[in-house]
Amino acid sequence: MSYLEFKISGESSSETKFIGNTRQFTLTVDEPEALGGTDDYPNPVEYILAGFAGCINVVGHVVAKELGFTINSLKIEVNGELNPDRFLGTSDKDRAGFKNIKLHLIPDTDADIETLTKWLQIVEDRCPVRDNLQNATPVSIAVEKQYNY
Repeated sequence: MSYLEFKISGESSSETKFIGNTRQFTLTVDEPEALGGTDDYPNPVEYILAGFAGCINVVGHVVAKELGFTINSLKIEVNGELNPDRFLGTSDKDRAGFKNIKLHLIPDTDADIETLTKWLQIVEDRCPVRDNLQNATPVSIAVEKQYNY
C-alpha cells in the first residue's frame, strides 16, 4: 500500500488566530481570552486532543467489527495537562507540550470485559494519532523570507 499524505495550509489572521484549509474543510484555531485570544475557536492543543479522540473512535469501530461485536455508542473523554510557562517564555523548566494525556472509553456494547480488553490493546496499537503522541516523530520546520517588490 502506498502512503497517505495529509496537508493543512493556511494563514495567520491575528496574533492568536490561524485559519487553515484541508481538502474541502476550513479549520480555525484560536486561544482562550486568558492566553490573549478571542476564545472563538478551539486552541491548538484542544485540536490535538480532539484528533486523538476522533482517531480512537474510528479505529475502535473498525476493530470491533473485526472482533465481531457492535458498539452501539462510544463515549470518549480525553484530557491533558501542560504547563504554559515555556510557551509563554517565563520558564524553561518543563517541556512545552502535554505532561500527560488521559483517554477514557465508555462503550455501550454487549461485548464482555475480556473482549473489550483485547479490543483496547488492538486499538491502542493501531491508532495513528496515539502512535504520534506516544513516539517521537521526525519534524522539520523551515522559514522563508517573503519579499515585497
